[in-house]
Amino acid sequence: MKVGNCMTQGVQVASPDQTLREAAAAMASLDAGALPVGEDDRLVGMITDRDIAVRGVAQGRGPDTRIREVMSAEIRYCYDDEEIEDVLQQMGDIQVRRLPVISREKRLVGIISLGDLTKNGEAARAGEALNGISQPGGAHSQTAH
Repeated sequence: MKVGNCMTQGVQVASPDQTLREAAAAMASLDAGALPVGEDDRLVGMITDRDIAVRGVAQGRGPDTRIREVMSAEIRYCYDDEEIEDVLQQMGDIQVRRLPVISREKRLVGIISLGDLTKNGEAARAGEALNGISQPGGAHSQTAH
């Protein structure tokens, strides 16, 4: 199965100049734990609820802090025409629960999460990816920035 067949489409994009309060409100409204961050029609990062908690609040940053100060600027992504198995392997290897999905023309077309994959019959493989994601440390440790 291809990523494009089970990703979430119509993803809301945050601006790096928005505040953590605005990002948290958007996540609450969408019932989502992450937002892609874009600027000048380019994907420049990702902000997660965990980024807000660990890189924001835990480090004394307030709700008016700009997203750019706590977002993950190293963007990992996948293509909409990639096979699910390959993307799950990648998610486990790089320890992330969701990835922005782009077209071969480099346009954001969606986001894929472990939840999307379990809903689409990939529960066993999503579990394997979660095992890799759940290992302590790694390049995406919340304290690494």
